[in-house]
Amino acid sequence: MLPVTSVVKPAILYSALLRNPKTDMAKRKAKSASRTPPGKPIRKAWKFCPRCGVTVTKTGRNPFSCTACGFTHYFAPVSAVGAIAADPEGQVLLLVRAKDPGKGMYGLPGGFVDAGETAEEALRREVLEEVQLSVTSYRYLVSYPNEYNFNGFVLPVTDMFFVIEVESFDSISLMDGEIDAWHFCHPTRRELNRMAFESNRKALEFFLASVER
Repeated sequence: MLPVTSVVKPAILYSALLRNPKTDMAKRKAKSASRTPPGKPIRKAWKFCPRCGVTVTKTGRNPFSCTACGFTHYFAPVSAVGAIAADPEGQVLLLVRAKDPGKGMYGLPGGFVDAGETAEEALRREVLEEVQLSVTSYRYLVSYPNEYNFNGFVLPVTDMFFVIEVESFDSISLMDGEIDAWHFCHPTRRELNRMAFESNRKALEFFLASVER
């Protein structure tokens, strides 16, 4: 029998999950801010031109443009993937994050797309690395913008979400230092409000709504 940290059965209808969306969002932002120190946009870290080395007089502009040599750089978002995996009972796999941003909160299996890698390749790699599960099939679900606070600087991210199937959940094992625990559940507002990233919460809501249809 597959060991799980806990199982939550649906206690309310999905239509009741967002009864107070403004209040819920305020609570999530306050909770997230209390865990992770606020960062500043990565574009504000550029104080010198990477081509000619001249000191920048005004930081934070997008695109970055050097008045001395004409070098221009656009701070476009990086790409990341997230996986929504459900067991035969329809319970979704959530992970408890071991590191900031969002330490102790829920996340989905996934991570950044490496250079030279497709989104689909990143999806398979991240799921295997984080929980030791082999993806057998996947379908694209939705994408949302995200922000990732790393060492005090905030990176813009485009998160792409996929619904996946795996060979078996029997081999599930957690990546040391990255994930504290896993949790299978039918997500209710309680779990959605504990998601580390707004993009993950929105993707789960989109998935749940599509399942109900």
